[in-house]
Amino acid sequence: MLEKLLSLDTKLFVFLNGLGSETYDGLWLFITKQSNWIPLFLLLLYVIYKKLGAKQTLYLLLFVAVLVTITDQTTNLFKNGFQRLRPCNNSEINSFIRIVQIRSSFSFFSGHAANSMAVATFLYFNFKDKIKFFGFLFLWPLIFAYSRIYLGLHYPLDILSGYLFGLTFGFLMFKGYKIAQQKYFPL
Repeated sequence: MLEKLLSLDTKLFVFLNGLGSETYDGLWLFITKQSNWIPLFLLLLYVIYKKLGAKQTLYLLLFVAVLVTITDQTTNLFKNGFQRLRPCNNSEINSFIRIVQIRSSFSFFSGHAANSMAVATFLYFNFKDKIKFFGFLFLWPLIFAYSRIYLGLHYPLDILSGYLFGLTFGFLMFKGYKIAQQKYFPL
C-alpha cells in the first residue's frame, strides 16, 4: 500500500513538475524565497496592529514566533527521521525531471508548507470575523508550497503532509492563544 502511494506521489510530482518552463523559473525562484514575502508580512502586521493595538499585537507575534519554531523544528525531526530523498536527489527520476534548485536535506515533509499553513491557520482563526475576505490569506501557503514542486524540491505528499501538520498545529496554537489571552492578557 505504501509503495503504491509513493509511486502515485512520484507520478503526480513528475506531471506537475513537468508543467514548468524556463520562462517562469525566475518567478518561481522569487516566490520560494521567504524574504520576498516580507511585504505581505508587513501588510499583515499593519492590519493586525490596526485591529489589536501595540500590546495585543506583541502577544500575538510571540505566539506566531513560538508556532514557527515548533513547526520548523518538528519538520526537521520528520525529515531526519524519514530521510526521504528530495526529487532532485532521487536517481530514479532526476535525469528526466525539471530541476531548478537543489537542496541536500531530506524531503518529507515540506517546511515551507508546514510553516506557511501553520501561520495562515493561526491568523485566520484569530481574524476571520474581524477582517473581510481574510480567507484569501491561504493563497500564500498554496503558492509558496507549490513552488517547491515546480523547483524539483518536494513531492506532492510532502506538501500535503506539511499542510496537514501546519493546519493542525496552527489551530492548536490558536486554541492555546485564546486560553492564554483570556487568562493573562485580555482584550
